[in-house]
Amino acid sequence: MLVSTAEIIVVMIGAIVGLVMGLTGAGGGILAVPALVYTQGWSMQQAMPVALLAVSCAAAIGAVEGLFRKLVRYRAAMLMAVAGSLPTMLGVQVAHRLSQQWLMLVFAGILCIVAVRLILQLRSPDCDDNSRAAVARINSNTGRFDWSFKTGAVIAGIGAVSGFMTGLLGVGGGFIIVPMLRHYTNASMHMAVATSLLVVSMVGSMGVGSALISGAHLPLALSALFVTTTVGGMLAARRIAARLPARQVQMIFVVALFCVAASLLFRAAA
Repeated sequence: MLVSTAEIIVVMIGAIVGLVMGLTGAGGGILAVPALVYTQGWSMQQAMPVALLAVSCAAAIGAVEGLFRKLVRYRAAMLMAVAGSLPTMLGVQVAHRLSQQWLMLVFAGILCIVAVRLILQLRSPDCDDNSRAAVARINSNTGRFDWSFKTGAVIAGIGAVSGFMTGLLGVGGGFIIVPMLRHYTNASMHMAVATSLLVVSMVGSMGVGSALISGAHLPLALSALFVTTTVGGMLAARRIAARLPARQVQMIFVVALFCVAASLLFRAAA
């Protein structure tokens, strides 16, 4: 059976998306949506549910691995997922009312803002220890959040923002969750990545359901191939990530954000 050019491209995209997700806890949808738009000739609205399906499945696999390593803060992840459920549906509805150009510009602008904030964090001598600035704190003895009203509000707020972006932009939300966890809590980069993957798997699934209810259609063969290769890339990346320091993982994330933002700005201006 001959393999088409489209299928080869989908395999390559899926593997790269899985690798980036496994290393950063985000970036999957950020890369997948524009890559599918460019290579398959789809609109962003067509690419979003396919990207979300692959990202959600791969994130679920990565989250299970993080749970075994005791890196996932599952209570925080569940609160973020619940808080993000309604904003996800709202984001999907807004996305269907915006033009392609506006979606790309919004997407690129958000990526640049996030990348700049992460660079500023990297330049700080406390990059690997952000406990001083933490609003919600993880107890160093238990490895869990010290829950209070303030902690709950911060975690729920992160979930709501990431949920809306998931629905609006067709991404898993990890590119919002990871930097916000790093900024507002004292979670390590590896812990933020693992927790993000669990949230992405749950919220992304809701986004796929919302898109399907709104009339989106998934090309079954390409979707299945994309999911399979993304999961494979994720599994490979999680092995690599365990051996990298947090600063290098964060720098990989920043580079990916700027590359995608630049490509989207170029396409929107064309």
